[in-house]
Parts: sequence; structure tokens; C-alpha cells
Amino acid sequence: MIPLSLRDIAVATGGVVSGDERIVVDAPATVDSRAIEVGGLFVAVAGDRVDGHDYVEQAMAAGAAAVLSSREVGVPSVVVANVTEALGRLARHVLDLAEDITVVAITGSSGKTSTKDLLAQVLEPEGSTIATVGNFNNELGVPLTVLHVDELTRFLVVEMGARGIGDIAALCRIAPPSVGVVLNVGRAHIGEFGSAEAIARTKGELVEAVNQDGVAVLNADDALVLAMAERTDGAIMTFGVAGDVEVADVRVDESGSPHFTLRHGGRSVGVQVPLIGEYHVANAAAAATVALALGVGLATIAGRFATALPRSSMRMERHVREDGVVIVNDAYNANPESMAAALRAVAAIGNGRAVAVLGEMLELGDGSHEAHRQIGLLAAELGFLRVVAVGEGARGIVEGAGGIAVSVDTVDVAVHTLSASLSGDEVVLVKASRGGRLERVADALLEG
Repeated sequence: MIPLSLRDIAVATGGVVSGDERIVVDAPATVDSRAIEVGGLFVAVAGDRVDGHDYVEQAMAAGAAAVLSSREVGVPSVVVANVTEALGRLARHVLDLAEDITVVAITGSSGKTSTKDLLAQVLEPEGSTIATVGNFNNELGVPLTVLHVDELTRFLVVEMGARGIGDIAALCRIAPPSVGVVLNVGRAHIGEFGSAEAIARTKGELVEAVNQDGVAVLNADDALVLAMAERTDGAIMTFGVAGDVEVADVRVDESGSPHFTLRHGGRSVGVQVPLIGEYHVANAAAAATVALALGVGLATIAGRFATALPRSSMRMERHVREDGVVIVNDAYNANPESMAAALRAVAAIGNGRAVAVLGEMLELGDGSHEAHRQIGLLAAELGFLRVVAVGEGARGIVEGAGGIAVSVDTVDVAVHTLSASLSGDEVVLVKASRGGRLERVADALLEG
């Protein structure tokens, strides 16, 4: 973090200093008292279940320099009316202080984290790069990511998520994008937005935030995304089968990794991405388009993709048990598009021995049961040996999958049900929305 005194922080946030205003914060901010870096800022958020003010002593003992709080806490602090809003203002202040930094913002119904991770690995050799950890993509996560910026940072790669119209516009005021990327418009959160068109309006807020000196990177294969080109005065670059950065000759090897050709400006290059799933083709194409816009050569991009590693947990994590069973932990989150993509990826490497433990996809509204039924149908069509659907909300999967599927109520029952039938050559996918916490299934299976 760019060093700031408590007085500086108070001016930036509209807060009041409690304690010595000369105290300097020179390490990143966090809302987790267990993750404090020495010299960092502890952000005391009062949530529905946990009040960060109760953990001030632990944060200070761990080395925090000061606290951002909404009430006096008896230690050096800046007291503000609204901690979340103040955190956003502080992040914007730090970005305004930063020199020669390029902000890349990424949104979409699926693929944000994978695209962010790939892009970060392409940009890091070009200069100091800060990227969202995990999927810190909301009104807390974005400013916390920004506050890792220091005097040497050249690239800031930020995920932006939304649960309602106006959310992404608000995040763009915190981190105005030099490059804005929209990956796709799917059905994630459709229960909250009401329609794909409403989701598109919200995702398009990112495109509107790109000014005439910036670049909007759009998926040419998604009509709702491509239509967003009219919403910016900036330059437009597209990716996809019909994009400015063209994808062709896609195949998947026996390990599940995609190989394909990228073409741009009369040049072409073969690409391999050593991650599981054909859907990484679109993610890589988006990352490549951003990198090209920032001056990285096509061959260089391909070379860096070839050595890319998975960086975010519970996203197609591949583990092999001693008995040979392969566990693919993709339990971080799920929507109909990402669930279907994960099923196809695991079916491709399962060689007729694919198994799935699937939980509920949340926030799908009135279409939830049918969406789950369609996932069950797909699992059956792909030749899965067995599907275990966990929880009441996932019962539609069983209806669609038919005789290969069974419904269970809890994670423990899912583990016991599946463990008894694994022979050692299966590939097991574990996936659900975050609320299902199905990583517990993956962990238990790996423990044997």
C-alpha cells in the first residue's frame, strides 16, 4: 500500500482521527484480523453475523497500525460514518496517487476468476501486477484489492461482480477502468435481476465506465455482450470465433487441457492452456485480447499461457488419491453455464468413469427447478456413471438424470454414499453454489 498517515486517511474518507494522526499505515488493509500484515489497516465492518469492532484487539496484537471504524475503539483509528463507503473512498484516493498504472476490470456471469488469473500471469513479466485474490469482487473486495497498490504497481486486475443494477457502476467509481472486459451474460443471479437483459444492462455499466482513451474488450460470440459496444466512446476489441482476436481449431487433450489457435492482425499462434476445461479457451482469448491491447506480443502471450497455473482454490482443482481416484474440486460456486462446462470437462477426461456430486445452484428464481433438471439431463447425456445430488434444492438434477442419480440430504450422507462405490479409476466432480459448501465432500473423499 502507498504509505498514508492517519491524517491522510481521515481527509480521504471524511473521517476523524482518534489517536496520533502522524501514525503511518504502509501495508494493505483487511477485514480479517487473522490476515493482518504488520503496519496494515484493520477495517472493522459491522456485519449481520460478525462485528469487526469485536476483533480490534486481535488485529492490533497481530501488528495493525490502525483501524478504520464506525465508533471509538480505544486504539489509533479513523472513525467514519460508514466503513464500507469510507473504504471505497480510501481506495480511490490511493489510485489517484498512483502513477502510470493501468486498471483492468473484468465482469461476466462466469469465468471472471479464471480470466483474471490467466491475465495476471501474462502481465506480471511486464511489470508489477496486483490482481484480485480469489473473487473479492464486491464493495469490500474491490477496494481491499486496490489497497494493495504501491508506488511500483503497473497493472491492477480487478474482478467486478454485481447483485443489482448500479453495483458495477459503483465499483467503477472506486477503480475506474482503463480496460473493461465483459466475458458473457448468463443466468447467474437471474433470480435477483429478473432477466438476462437486466443482467446485460448491469454488466454494461463497466463498458460505460471506459472513457475515450480506454478499451472495451467484448465477447463477439455473445450477442448481449457485443451489443454493449454502443455504450462506450472508447476503442472496442472483440474476442471469440468471430472476434478481432479469433479462436479456431479447438481441441482438448486427454488431461482435459484445451489447445487452440489464436489469430490477430494477420498473425496466428498455437496455444495450450494447462488447465482443465474447454471453457478456458474463451477465458484465455479474453486475457489475450487485453494483453494485446496493452502491447504484449501474440507469441509472448502464448508462451506465458503454456506455463499458467491455477491460482484460485476450489476451481477445477485436480487431486489424485492414493488409490487412483481423481477428485476435481470445483465447489467454489456454480450457475447453469459453469455447471454445464464443468460436467463437459470432467466427462472428457473421465473416459466413461465420470462421477458427479452436485449441489444447488442458488439465485435462479422461478426457473431453478428446470435449470437443475437440465443439468441432470446433461450429466446423463455425457455418460456419467453416477450423480449424487445434495440438498432439497438440487432434486431437479435427479429428475433429469434418471436412474444414474440419487438424492441425499447432507454432505455426510453424500460422502458415505459415494465412498462405498468408488473402485479407484473414477474421476469425481464436486460442484455447487458457495452456500452449499460442497468442498467438504472433496476434502472428505481425499481423506479416504
